[in-house]
Amino acid sequence: MHQMKKITLYILLLVFSYGYGQELNLPVWTQYLADNDFIVSPTFAGIGDNFRIRANGLTQWVGIKDAPDNQALYADFRMSNRSGVGLSLYNDKNGHTRQKGAKFSFAHHLILDFTSKQYLSFGISYNINSFRIAIEDFESIDGSPIVDPAITGDRAETNHNFDVGILYRNKGYYLSFNANNILPKNTDDFLVYEPGDLLNFQVYSGIVFGNKTNNDIEYEPSVFYQLFYSDKRSATDVNFKFRKFNRNDDYFWLGGSYRFLNDQFFKPLNIGPMAGITKNRLYFAYSYQFTINDLAGYNSGTHSITIGLDFMQGASNCPCTKGTSWRKFRGAGLNRYN
Repeated sequence: MHQMKKITLYILLLVFSYGYGQELNLPVWTQYLADNDFIVSPTFAGIGDNFRIRANGLTQWVGIKDAPDNQALYADFRMSNRSGVGLSLYNDKNGHTRQKGAKFSFAHHLILDFTSKQYLSFGISYNINSFRIAIEDFESIDGSPIVDPAITGDRAETNHNFDVGILYRNKGYYLSFNANNILPKNTDDFLVYEPGDLLNFQVYSGIVFGNKTNNDIEYEPSVFYQLFYSDKRSATDVNFKFRKFNRNDDYFWLGGSYRFLNDQFFKPLNIGPMAGITKNRLYFAYSYQFTINDLAGYNSGTHSITIGLDFMQGASNCPCTKGTSWRKFRGAGLNRYN
């Protein structure tokens, strides 16, 4: 019984400590790998020939009570030939914390060199986040409510912030750098520790290349790096995807992701497979992450599902807004691999 109480307390402390940094960690899982780079950076808004919308549901650490649960909606589309706009909405539940937020993004795309297909994009997002501690759900280990006259009122805070980013593309290669939550956070209403410095830096890079003997196949290795300015923690995802197209430009893909703290390369936070398919502009993807830490024995992993729709197709006159897949280039009379 004593050992069970220690385990429960450990899990609660871990969930709470994770919750105090929710805004630092969104997005933390593999939603961005569901063929929607816009999740990572506003600089990707408007890249592609469609109005693109993705809905994502993520359940972390299945089997642990009050484990993190997240729902999100992402949409972006091109506005004129060289610009794009986007919207992100999310709802996050983590233990006794609740967070909701929205991002409004704008990106502008430039041609650095038409012949060598080099492009540069700039993006900015305005963020609004509402963070709340659900004191009405507090309960003791045995499940009875906690009645504490010192815990009163609605412990909530709303903050406004900005993300900025830059994206460089050269044929199939892409490299983006983002500074997220560049303003300090207001924490005056909290009696517990809540980080005020949410600034974090993200680097996302990869390359798309095809099989010269089979133009319906392409591969995409990528890496995602995130550094938290407040305490210098950093983590990295190493990813790989395989795509197979048919003659109608429908496709399926398979992939995998390996996530680790940068001072613990051989002790991954999680590792897992993923897959997706698009048919008649409808999109579906699923990813699963095995938990590789002390909680592995108490949960069955993390599940993420993405559904999406691409519509209002219309090609731009500017190659700077073509998508990352070589199929977009083929439609514009270009060859990515030359």
